[in-house]
Amino acid sequence: MKNIPLLVRYRILLCGFIIGLVLSGSTAFPLTAELKWLSGVLANATFQIPALNEWIFRVRNALVETDTKFPFLAYGYDWLAFAHLMIAIAFIGPLRDPVRNRWILEWAMICCVCVLPLAFIMGPIRSIPIGWTIIDCAFGVVGFPPLWLCWKWSKQLEKAAVV
Repeated sequence: MKNIPLLVRYRILLCGFIIGLVLSGSTAFPLTAELKWLSGVLANATFQIPALNEWIFRVRNALVETDTKFPFLAYGYDWLAFAHLMIAIAFIGPLRDPVRNRWILEWAMICCVCVLPLAFIMGPIRSIPIGWTIIDCAFGVVGFPPLWLCWKWSKQLEKAAVV
């Protein structure tokens, strides 16, 4: 009974991670509209970061032009969004049974670590600015700690035989 709060903490943290995946995936669908909006916000902001503005405007212009000439390429973003949503669904397993489905947490931590080499290898190949590459890496860096905590707590729940 004393470990019930641990299970609650585990589920709250994992639900937060799932919500993050869903939000991250959902934002890939309306990417062009979001970048148009963000460009407007940045253009009218009192505090300006020229490199950020330049990059966002460049990406917005590329997406607008691509959407006009080759709208089918946006289908790739639809699949990116879909993948995020499906990955979020995979976490229902560890949410329901933290011990038996611990392997999903382990897989997800490996994915978080793999974000780093992908970003640092493909970023320069795709002409992504280093600052943006670091932001992309932040998804793996920020995602790892809650997954590790859930993994650790699932071990504790297993020892306590609460689940």
